[in-house]
Amino acid sequence: MTESSEQQLVIKPHFQNSVQKAQKPIQNGKGQPNLEHQNTKNRARRRSRGGRKSDQGEVVMMPNSRPCTVARKPNAPEITAGALVASTNPNPNGASNSSKSVSFAPRPGFGQVGTKCMVKANHFFAELPDKDLNQYDVTITPEVASRTVNRGIMAELVRLYRESDLGKRLPAYDGRKSLYTAGELPFVWREFNIKLVDEEDGVSGPKRERDYKVVIKFVARANLQYLGQFLAGKRANAPQEAIQILDIVLRELSSKRYCPIGRSFFSPDIRSPQRLGDGLESWRGFYQSIRPTQMGLSLNIDMASAAFIEPLPILEFVAQLLGKDVLSRPLSDSDRVKIKKALRGVKVDITHRGNVRRKYRISGLTSQPTRELVFPVDDNSTMKSVVEYFQEMYGFTIQHAHLPCLQVGNQKKANYLPMEACKIVGGQRYTKRLNEKQITALLKVTCQRPRDRENDILKVIFQHNAYNNDPYAKEFGINVSEKMTSVEARILPPPWLKYHDTGKEKDCLPQVGQWNMMNKKMINGMTVSRWACINFSRSVQESVARGFCSELAQMCQVSGMEFNTEPVIPIYNARPEQVEKALKHVYHASMNKTKGKELELLLAILPDSNGSLYGDLKRICETDLGLISQCCLTKHVFKISKQYLANVSLKINVKMGGRNTVLLDAISCRIPLVSDIPTIIFGADVTHPENGEDSSPSIAAVVASQDWPEVTKYAGLVCAQAHRQELIQDLYKTWQDPVRGTVSGGMIRDLLVSFRKATGQKPLRIIFYRDGVSEGQFYQVLLYELDAIRKACASLELNYQPPVTFIIVQKRHHTQLFANNHRDRSSTDRSGNILPGTVVDSKICHPTEFDFYLCSHAGIQGTSRPAHYHVLWDENNFTADGIQSLTNNLCYTYARCTRSVSVVPPAYYAHLAAFRARFYMEPEMQENGTSGRSAKSATGVRPLPALKENVKRVMFYC
Repeated sequence: MTESSEQQLVIKPHFQNSVQKAQKPIQNGKGQPNLEHQNTKNRARRRSRGGRKSDQGEVVMMPNSRPCTVARKPNAPEITAGALVASTNPNPNGASNSSKSVSFAPRPGFGQVGTKCMVKANHFFAELPDKDLNQYDVTITPEVASRTVNRGIMAELVRLYRESDLGKRLPAYDGRKSLYTAGELPFVWREFNIKLVDEEDGVSGPKRERDYKVVIKFVARANLQYLGQFLAGKRANAPQEAIQILDIVLRELSSKRYCPIGRSFFSPDIRSPQRLGDGLESWRGFYQSIRPTQMGLSLNIDMASAAFIEPLPILEFVAQLLGKDVLSRPLSDSDRVKIKKALRGVKVDITHRGNVRRKYRISGLTSQPTRELVFPVDDNSTMKSVVEYFQEMYGFTIQHAHLPCLQVGNQKKANYLPMEACKIVGGQRYTKRLNEKQITALLKVTCQRPRDRENDILKVIFQHNAYNNDPYAKEFGINVSEKMTSVEARILPPPWLKYHDTGKEKDCLPQVGQWNMMNKKMINGMTVSRWACINFSRSVQESVARGFCSELAQMCQVSGMEFNTEPVIPIYNARPEQVEKALKHVYHASMNKTKGKELELLLAILPDSNGSLYGDLKRICETDLGLISQCCLTKHVFKISKQYLANVSLKINVKMGGRNTVLLDAISCRIPLVSDIPTIIFGADVTHPENGEDSSPSIAAVVASQDWPEVTKYAGLVCAQAHRQELIQDLYKTWQDPVRGTVSGGMIRDLLVSFRKATGQKPLRIIFYRDGVSEGQFYQVLLYELDAIRKACASLELNYQPPVTFIIVQKRHHTQLFANNHRDRSSTDRSGNILPGTVVDSKICHPTEFDFYLCSHAGIQGTSRPAHYHVLWDENNFTADGIQSLTNNLCYTYARCTRSVSVVPPAYYAHLAAFRARFYMEPEMQENGTSGRSAKSATGVRPLPALKENVKRVMFYC
């Protein structure tokens, strides 16, 4: 964001009385605490440890009563709901109209906990130039949408006029409206006329030369002094414009040499393309970005891979796509649809005219075979067949006239091209969804051991880019180091984990990020009395399914659950295409057998390749029947391993409301700023539809801990919102009810009430982990979502404003950390990655703000990527050690495995919940665009079907 826009965002501190004063219940006019009435069952609490069941009547935010509570005043002052100056209905696309800027949380110091070590980061120091940077506005007429064409025009202009009119300057161009130079051009305003051969010309005849008028006009001089002050920590806001100019300069040469996509560059020359199947191949490339850090400007380089369409003859591509011979037999309707979907928008070269090459973009596919196609050849509507035309015009005999033709051009004037006369142009990225086979092949290509990845990154610096020989870098005076940055790191100790006292091992200290369930029992093992199994796999015989279920029941018992060894009804065999009918049959048959008592668990055996079956099953179980389900693939049923059964038993226990393990420090009330007063930990994420899905909604998910002081068990809520909307719209909302008037609701409010019901306490501190936000959205997300949290709290009780710590979690960044010495086995795990618990908060981190990189997991394959945590807002006054240790320790509480995970669990669960909710909306999306079973909301987004109450706490455990 630019500096000017930053100044429009305001968060105004408005100090209140301490939490101790706020703890007193605020009375309304009737003498009752002012909180909404809730009356929901909480079956998950039946056998769980800690907390008490609340009354089934009114939910009241009450003072602390847990023995863990220490009444004290928190370090940070509270902020009222009105402290965030924003409009009542904040504009998701804009900022507040205030004139004071937001200040993110400053770094409170550097962490000291852990064993110190040195690591290498894929950051390369870039020395600031001492030259003036000048910005010029570029106007090209007629206007061109393609950056590639724009670059071609400007390259021709520089070639013709660099030595004369441009005063020997070598400018850098962003491909759109801005041109940058080191030093001034000899003019303030000038117009140039440029002729450029149109490579995209698809009209018959000689290629056209297009005339363009280019106007270059001086705009401003960028002062690098501000950037130097920011890097030195003497200025709060980053001068984004200066950083952007330097970034464009260092990207200029790569933009000419390679295929630019986003912030990455790809080329078949970096590494030979690898086939992915169905006409696709992977290209290797590299990501590049210049970043402000504590050590100064840093060039972040990482390796990247992407899927491209293989430059094949169309017939060969189609044969690969369909997986069959297309030369001898006609295509079916489904074949034609598949081809049309894959080729629409793809560029092709013609091959039937000798040395003449023309590029066309495919717009469609004819419904008729080539031999039946005719078109008018003159104004008298004289018709000629496509076969005759190509024979007479080009002497080209169409051999496979049973195949359809490609359509190129627009609908008004579509041209026909025989498939056999076309070849796909190289360098076209494939943006549609990959199938499972292609994903597996791409992962295999991209999976690199740390040492190999480090070597490839260094090759980019030394060979592919050689920044010290880059004419643009020289022109602008930018020097890039050829050495990776060495940075001091610390390895945080793993936390002790508590298991049930009846097991041989009552507690456990993980080793290198992992442990196992041997000799341990779940700390809160649940009871499963009524369960059933449905088998959708034809290859699994009933006896095999029975044996698997028996082994699973025994493992659940060994792990600490009470699990009935016999199902309510015999195992039911069903066909995948009749999933709804089968599920309802098992549900009702079980209810009849148990005289109205509901099933507690449904086991489902699925084929290894099951298409939409898994999603359909979860949707029906969780939004229609209210069934908790556990799916198992056929390959695991046949090959029963103890480790697999143990993992499934962990999943089943948390789905039933249990806990597998908790942090020993949580039991002992020793977690700073969590154990002292009731603390709720939120996780939130928004997932967006894939590229090409232009109308599908985005899905927001929020989860929150429900078992203070253990902070291990979570409940979750999901909602659909506008396409690609990042701000979570339903955190807090109000609506008008004819009887009750203005009613408050939303995900934050509901989860606060749920916490109160589960623990008997009102949260007096909020920690909010927000996943999936890019740096450019930090201000908007903080302003909007912190305001929603404030309003949700205030709607529950007057002056109820618990202090909030708001943390962004980023996994999609490109900072990699490597062992300083790959041969030193004491500093790496078995995969050669840095050890779990490695944290970095200096040198490569933000110059002044509160962020850190944490690799909390052990690598399995490939190179471990640390998570980046950025504390945007902190009213709880966490120290660096406090938030780093809390985050690392929480990563050992992930319920689905006995390993530490790479992202803090509440954020992980929110991501899983949002991903799961996509299954709920599939039936609503019809092929013809008509609405499904539910109507659209006022915002134009079709809401998700309601989750059953017993599902809200388990959906994200999968």
